[in-house]
Amino acid sequence: MTNVLVDADIIAYRAAFSAKDEPEKQARQKVDDICNDLMCECHFPEEYALGENTWFYLTGSGNFRKDLATIKVYKGQRPPKPEHLPATRDQLVERWGAEVVDGQEADDAIGIKATDLNGDCVIASVDKDLLMIPGTHYNFVKQEWTKVDQAGGDYFFYKQLLTGDQVDNIQGVPGIGPKKAERAYEGCTTVQEMYQKALDMYKGDADALLENARLLWLRRYEGEMWEPPNV
Repeated sequence: MTNVLVDADIIAYRAAFSAKDEPEKQARQKVDDICNDLMCECHFPEEYALGENTWFYLTGSGNFRKDLATIKVYKGQRPPKPEHLPATRDQLVERWGAEVVDGQEADDAIGIKATDLNGDCVIASVDKDLLMIPGTHYNFVKQEWTKVDQAGGDYFFYKQLLTGDQVDNIQGVPGIGPKKAERAYEGCTTVQEMYQKALDMYKGDADALLENARLLWLRRYEGEMWEPPNV
């Protein structure tokens, strides 16, 4: 039986934006259309049982990252929210049993559940940040499947530590893009080596590295805060 973890934030926003000039009823219908298509793509029909092997997660109130961020305001450049967003979120809760996660993000809840399942799951999202989580990833917009193991997830995280994340307003190392980050880690085979290289790229500023790492890292356990590896 396939376990499916769904980033419901993405669905809520996509449905709300696509129905911005339409009645609320249409926004709710778009939620159902996206979810129905997603379930058909991720499950064999005979094994799908809502609530038993499928989990939808929505980000609720409070976010520990907002208190951590000092270099830049976390998610400080987000556009205005679409009008129908409350309705699409309600539809996900009422019709699809979405869990509203407070104090952290839906992505953290997905990371925690995926860890509990030992990576035996499909993570359905278009958010690249989740590629640090081991498991099978499905981008339901591009219809692309990606398998991520522990080493691949760690490498993705350490690349982000250098490049930052413009979407979430997290500054990495100025002037470092994906290609330069890949070159920086050439020859590194362990997280300890990647950490030391990242610290070099941060010019020894361990506090800035720690802040960015904790902002970027998706939790694997409740209340977890990222810590540097033992070197």
